Amino acid sequence: MKFTVDEWFVVLLARTIRPAETVFHGFGSPCAQVAMHVARRTHARDITLIEGAMYAVNPDPPFIPPTSNDASLKRGAAYSMRFEEFFDAAIRGDVDRMFLSGGQIDGYGNTNVTAVGPLERPKVKLGGGGGGCNLAATIPHLSLWSSRHRSGRALVESCDFITDMGHRTPSGDRAELGFTGGGPQWMVTELGVFDFPDGHARLTHHFPDVTVEEIRAATGFELRVAGDLRTVQPPSGAELSALRAVDSLGVRRGEFAPKELDRVFDHDPAVGCAC
Repeated sequence: MKFTVDEWFVVLLARTIRPAETVFHGFGSPCAQVAMHVARRTHARDITLIEGAMYAVNPDPPFIPPTSNDASLKRGAAYSMRFEEFFDAAIRGDVDRMFLSGGQIDGYGNTNVTAVGPLERPKVKLGGGGGGCNLAATIPHLSLWSSRHRSGRALVESCDFITDMGHRTPSGDRAELGFTGGGPQWMVTELGVFDFPDGHARLTHHFPDVTVEEIRAATGFELRVAGDLRTVQPPSGAELSALRAVDSLGVRRGEFAPKELDRVFDHDPAVGCAC
């Protein structure tokens, strides 16, 4: 059995979720959305999953639709939260993990989904953060992702605009600014996996078809590398089966450059779930 990089990427995102967590993703986040359902069907069956646009709690959709506003995402839900209910829960600390991405992500995990270039005359206007800036300030754990690392434009030295705070901004760190959330814990890209041991991204794992020098060349900030750098653990058969069942339409693939989707790997049936 073979699998593609987009499948491996989503499995790695799913593994950032711990059992019994309450997890949430925002609008237009197919990779994170699929990852949450994969985790719930494999190593973290007891999580509380909150769908990003519908605020449906623990739904059982027949498939992940192309839009996060689809009513199918409420199918089988235990409850549908009101908008204000969810934000109240997040500020109380009752939401354990949120997934965040951005057109730009810096070394401290700050993300930009507002504008690229000077705000007076931006080169690109992005969709905006919605309530992400509020949520990222108080939720204990953040899982970041970018499927465009190789472009050299996604992981940058500094964001042109900080929409959602990571561990530190030019105005100070979380403690200095009075934010209670813990900040980014993991970041997954199509080149590797990063943690944030001292508030700054550190490469801990890389894909077997990518070198550290390739990752360094695509990274705008100082690339810090773990002393025990390893290749990422392949997906298990159970993880691949769960992913393919819930994302039968392949909506996750829309986040990747076409050339990345040509990366195909052989599955080792001896590999168990490394969650």
